Amino acid sequence: MTTALDKPPTTGTPSERSARSLADAVFRAREISIGGALALLIAGTWLANPSFLDDQGIKDLLLNSSILVLLAVGQSVVVITRNIDLSVGSVVGLTAFACGHFVSGTDHSAFTVVVLGIALGVVCGLVSGALVSFGRVPALVVTLGMLYVIQGLDHAWAHGEQINAANVPDGVLSLGSGSVAGIPYLPLISAAVLAGTAYFLRTYRSGRELYAIGSNPEAARLAGIPIRRRVLAAYAFSGAVAGFAGALWLARFGTVVADAANGWELTVVSAVVVGGIAITGGTGSVWGAALGALLLTTIGSALVVLKVDSFWQQAITGVLLLLAITTDRVVQVRTTSALRKKSRR
Repeated sequence: MTTALDKPPTTGTPSERSARSLADAVFRAREISIGGALALLIAGTWLANPSFLDDQGIKDLLLNSSILVLLAVGQSVVVITRNIDLSVGSVVGLTAFACGHFVSGTDHSAFTVVVLGIALGVVCGLVSGALVSFGRVPALVVTLGMLYVIQGLDHAWAHGEQINAANVPDGVLSLGSGSVAGIPYLPLISAAVLAGTAYFLRTYRSGRELYAIGSNPEAARLAGIPIRRRVLAAYAFSGAVAGFAGALWLARFGTVVADAANGWELTVVSAVVVGGIAITGGTGSVWGAALGALLLTTIGSALVVLKVDSFWQQAITGVLLLLAITTDRVVQVRTTSALRKKSRR
């Protein structure tokens, strides 16, 4: 049974724990810097075009970032364990089309669509997680293979078919277009999932054990942490979030084709890494990943407002990703070197 802890469990030697503490401080500083960069970007774009922050502009920015934030949260849990899930984009496409096909021409409720999307996502996540955790196949190979398998199944099923918004029940579409107190439902849903995941990772033993696995798998094993089950659960959660995002995709856009969210997996990974979660696992927070998703979405919106070629969004995303990975590596090398010198003294 999972219990809440006042202090998170620790594994490894004192030097390893000191290294993690120093790395955590560095990545928290990166989260603050991302927040500052986001504020400067928004302010600069607003000065260039004041309509960027009018009521509709803010609403569009929130809606455009909601699904990416959700996917970044699910991906974060996997990356923290020193793994990766490249199939999230294809899972979104599969669940969006499947949910659309299921409710097309019916009066099914939004709740039914959400449950179906999450269930399909969990199945996909469990398949990937089982191969990674119990089959011991590298995560990159498994999830890349799952990406192509799901895309192939989706296209074979769709045969060029398109789900039209006119055939989607109004109750489903209202989930994507409705609001409360002027705030759309989608960003509120994303914020709730984000806060709940952050609370779980910080407060509960099983959440902290994911960090221990990513930080030092061997030490985690010696500490008695059920690594395989935790990794499997991380993939199941990522799949569930991706399936949920697929249902919301249908609610948001109404019209869905088989390749919805095609290519999003790399954007999601970029958001996570740029947001301060180390690609080598064990460090970072979902709050940082959400900030990374907001930053990438805002860059895309700002370029559109400023009438800049969309090619530059991909170029900027690539530069940010390279900088983030380089920073992670430099911090890791310098931290290890500093701890060795301290140990000798």
